[in-house]
Amino acid sequence: MENCPIPYIGNDEQICLAHGEGGRLTRRLLSALLAPLQNEFLASLPDGATLPTTNGSLVFTTDSYVVTPLLFPGGDIGSLSVFGTANDLAVSGARPRWLSLGLIIEEGLPIRELTEIIASLTRAASIAEVKVVTGDTKVVPRGAADRLFINTAGIGELVLAVPGPENLDTGDRLLVTGPIGQHGLAVLAARENLGLDPVPISDSAAIWPAVEALQLAGVCVKSMRDATRGGLAAVLHEWAQACDRTMMLESAAIPVSACARGLCELLGLDPVHIACEGTMVVAVSEPETERALQVLREISVSQKAVEIGAVIDRGIAPVVVRRSLGQLVALDEPSGAPLPRIC
Repeated sequence: MENCPIPYIGNDEQICLAHGEGGRLTRRLLSALLAPLQNEFLASLPDGATLPTTNGSLVFTTDSYVVTPLLFPGGDIGSLSVFGTANDLAVSGARPRWLSLGLIIEEGLPIRELTEIIASLTRAASIAEVKVVTGDTKVVPRGAADRLFINTAGIGELVLAVPGPENLDTGDRLLVTGPIGQHGLAVLAARENLGLDPVPISDSAAIWPAVEALQLAGVCVKSMRDATRGGLAAVLHEWAQACDRTMMLESAAIPVSACARGLCELLGLDPVHIACEGTMVVAVSEPETERALQVLREISVSQKAVEIGAVIDRGIAPVVVRRSLGQLVALDEPSGAPLPRIC
């Protein structure tokens, strides 16, 4: 194990922040911890589990939110907890319908602030067309949490069969529904009080309307994923591993706002590694590309959709970026924690 770039997950190892950042360490941790629980629903570690019922299928998912600060440009922990869980249902092909709400509140949190967050959460639920139908509240002593943690579990009705990344084939096209890295940078700028002008704005939003538009138009989607922890790079590395092919990105085609690009250059970050919360990656066959883009661009949340690359035969690395002069450069999978606590 001496040459392994990632430590073996053993009982003598300690958890670090990078284990929660959605990259290699997260996958290795989950594969080790969840082995005793393995079943047909957990096998591929999906965003949501599809559960057959007598009247169709339901999709079930859960997520916890520990973002700091609680409020950031473009959202807050309340709206984020609704959109994040609803989006996990959406990329699983399910119409979000019901949520649970679990609050873990640290002693000393001002009631006024909690009231504002719940009001934001309520507005987000209305936008996402989901109902909060059950929940739980716990209060812990000062220092036992960081002000407020939220857990939401979601149930949706399956309406679109999404084959999954293991079915991606050479020639399939990769699309992204908007500029990347917006959410992580908005949280970072607020956390560090960077005083930027203009300030980065989170893309936190409900993406179901874009998924529904693809479904109603009959577009054959081969895979979908919201690019949250680990960003675009984490999604594509997971897909490459699943289908044993290479994901090739066109450097010039990757959408990044001027504000996000400038901040990344200033801080030495790569936007492909930074989380989104209202942007998804979509894979379609080559003949479906133009129609998929046309459909997505008619929906507000995905109006800036673009093609960013293609699936190719396995090459020098699982994910590569083609630079302006044509050379292919390997894109590393996120393994550290440049931006912890962003969702």
